[in-house]
Parts: sequence; structure tokens; C-alpha cells
Amino acid sequence: MKILGIVGTQNTGKTTLVALIASELVKRGYNVGTIKHTHHDFDLEGKDTWKHRQAGAKLVVGSGERTFFLINERMDLDKILKNIKFIKDLDYIIVEGFKFASYPKISTTEANDDYTIKNVDVFNLKDEDISSLADLVEKRTYGFISNTDCGNCGYNTCMEMAKGIVKGEISEEECKMKKFDEVELFIQDKNIPLNPFVQDILKKGILGMLKTLKTDEKGTQGKVELLIRNGPE
Repeated sequence: MKILGIVGTQNTGKTTLVALIASELVKRGYNVGTIKHTHHDFDLEGKDTWKHRQAGAKLVVGSGERTFFLINERMDLDKILKNIKFIKDLDYIIVEGFKFASYPKISTTEANDDYTIKNVDVFNLKDEDISSLADLVEKRTYGFISNTDCGNCGYNTCMEMAKGIVKGEISEEECKMKKFDEVELFIQDKNIPLNPFVQDILKKGILGMLKTLKTDEKGTQGKVELLIRNGPE
């Protein structure tokens, strides 16, 4: 899952740009999700879900033609992305806001930091401009960085490599650790880097034990998730 930020000041077309890029990526066959940073409440006062939250519920789920989750706490972007990754398989997630996050960004106002792919004037974009922006998104965005700092890509650290991807010097596919992301470890929502040897041991050991259990006809095909609730020692 690659991540793109859309940032800029108020009333400069951020939401419009999110919709335009998302639509273009969907046309190209990608599964796309979006996140919007807002200072407003999503739940309307007086509605049933609002009453549930007022009663003290930490998590409220609305289920019908659509399903939505209301969690009564503020989450940082990495935690939100980690939870989305487990809920839905996506190719791209477009984030509106969170301007200080260390992910590739397109800005609707003038910006010049290490993570800005391009500055755009949304209100003067043409159709061909949207296609060009989507091309940049395909080439210059990335997902979770391993932070192993292995140096095999030619950069001293993974974050230097990330900045190189934004500049177009290297692609995420050239990351030597990217092909070893079959096993991911999160402790208290923090991604812990695993080298290929450790990943291989965990994968073979866990799948080997699961084969002894009674599962459905698909067995352990597809994604396998293991949650360990480790209390205080």
C-alpha cells in the first residue's frame, strides 16, 4: 500500500485534488482509500451512533449498506494507516492533511520540503495534468518504510532512500528489503523491522503449526494474522 499526502492551506482545492487523483488511479485499476484530517466531529449530535458514544462506548460501529467505525480517541497517522492495512487491502491511500507526516506529498500551495513531489494550482489543472500527476504518484510514492537501514539500496538510511524516491532517484521496487515484507511485526502499533532470516523463521514456524489445526478448505492460503496480547511481566 503506497501513501500520498495532499497538503496546503485552506480553500486551495485539497479535497478537489484528492478526488481527481483518486478517480484517475481507480481508472488505472488500483484499489484506493482516502483519509481526511479534520477538526470537526464526524458524528451528528442526536443520531443513534452519537448517543452510543455519549453513553461511553469506546468503539461504535455502523453497519448497513456501508460499514463505519467511530473510535473515541485521537490516533496519529501511522496508527490509522496500520489499522487500515489490516481492514482492507489497498494499492493507494490518499491522505488529506497531516502536512508534517513523512510521506510523499502534493501541495496545493508553495512548499519545498524533502517529501513534496510537486506543487500544483488546482484551479488551473487540465485533464492531461491529472494524468501526469497520477504518473508521478505511481513512480514517486511508497508505503511503510522498513527502517532496517541495511544500506543495500545505496543510501545510508531508509529515510534517505524515501527522500530519493520522492525525488525520482530510485523507485520503491528497488528497495532490497521490500521483497521481504511477507511478515510484519507491530508492537504497540509500532512497526518493528524484521530481516529476511527472521521473517523466514516466523513464517515457516507459524504456518507449520497452523497446518496441524482444523481450518476450512482453503487452509492457510492468503493473509494470516496473529495477535498476541502480552500483559505486564
